[in-house]
Amino acid sequence: MELWILAAFSAALIACLAAGKSLIFALLAGFILFFSHGLKTGHSLSEMVHLALSGIKTTKNVLITLSLVGMLTAAWRISGTIPYIVYHASQWCDGSAVLLASFLLCALVSALTGTSFGTAATIGVICMTIANSMNIPPMYSGGAIMAGSYFGDRCSPMSTSALLVAAITKTDIFTNCRLMVKTAVVPSILTCVIYASMGILFQGSSTSSNAAELFCRSFNLSWITLVPAALVIILSARRIDVKAIMITSTIAAAIIASEIQHMPLSEIFASCLLGFHPADPDLARLASGGGIVSMADVVAIICISSSYAGMFSGTGFLEAIQTHMTVLSQRITPFGTIIATSIITSMISCNQTLATMLTHQLCQSVEPDPQRLAIHLENTVIIISALIPWSIACSAFLAIIDAPLASVPLACYLYFIPLWNFLTCRPKEAAPI
Repeated sequence: MELWILAAFSAALIACLAAGKSLIFALLAGFILFFSHGLKTGHSLSEMVHLALSGIKTTKNVLITLSLVGMLTAAWRISGTIPYIVYHASQWCDGSAVLLASFLLCALVSALTGTSFGTAATIGVICMTIANSMNIPPMYSGGAIMAGSYFGDRCSPMSTSALLVAAITKTDIFTNCRLMVKTAVVPSILTCVIYASMGILFQGSSTSSNAAELFCRSFNLSWITLVPAALVIILSARRIDVKAIMITSTIAAAIIASEIQHMPLSEIFASCLLGFHPADPDLARLASGGGIVSMADVVAIICISSSYAGMFSGTGFLEAIQTHMTVLSQRITPFGTIIATSIITSMISCNQTLATMLTHQLCQSVEPDPQRLAIHLENTVIIISALIPWSIACSAFLAIIDAPLASVPLACYLYFIPLWNFLTCRPKEAAPI
């Protein structure tokens, strides 16, 4: 019955995507399916409500982080931080290099900070603004930014995802990072080649409507506007909590917006809440966005999808599926089984952390070696979660950089990692090559 319910949920998701409707409708259908399953298997109505709410409570930290991200991206806009960087970057960067540069810059920042969302809210928004100013379709730039931002999510010692995998597998994180870099060499090179080749399509792209001059005319582009960005880099290097970094950078940007850009405090608060929406249509096309309200749809998706986690744990929904894992591993290798399991757990949990824990729980018997299991998890569920449109790792990320869902198929690196390791991983080796 569980498999039929999953099939019905998948059908609802596919139908919703095909019709171009909000994923919230499909997720509500999933909620009804999983809630009804709990009632049918003997759980009371009050118990199911409690389980659903318990799942939502686990995402409190994510919801707080997303609110801070919305404020940060708006504050960087009104302070002139993003306009300053875009203005100077546009002087030397042309359309042919934007995709490759976006991937490499986001990969570098994510490796330093260990956070994909933090990378998206900082250098990701900047790269998207540069690409928009050069008339590069958002689906291309969004894919490159997403691919780069998840580079450090799996191989940075500061990444909470990497720390989680090391903790649940009881392995050394630095050994894991070294092996993860090794397994990412070929996918990274292939990704660079593809984005460099795609850049040929935009060889003649240049700033539209004199974007650089527009920013120069609309903002005071003093070097002081770089302080909020510098704070992120400095505090990240000192391993300060990411929420504290975002708050500090937002406050600094708000002060600069008031003192340097001469923006009234009422407008600063309004921008942090509702987003920055300048009256000039040309400026709005490049610089509008951000704000806590911009995360509203994502918050709804997170709340609905996270309720699944509580219902699954309380009803034992996944226990029936676990019996199929050993049989499957004999047909498509342990790594192939972990890929398949990762797709399922990412689809039904809609949460990178929960998907990782569920995949580890379901696949411990498939891959008994802790070191190899740790690397397999990093090369599958950690990045596969970002490919599921209704997952937090995907929906929230795209909302931050204001990129369309069509960006996901162009996040090449996220496909190459599991594919390359599936082709080269041998069950008897100590670690995938």
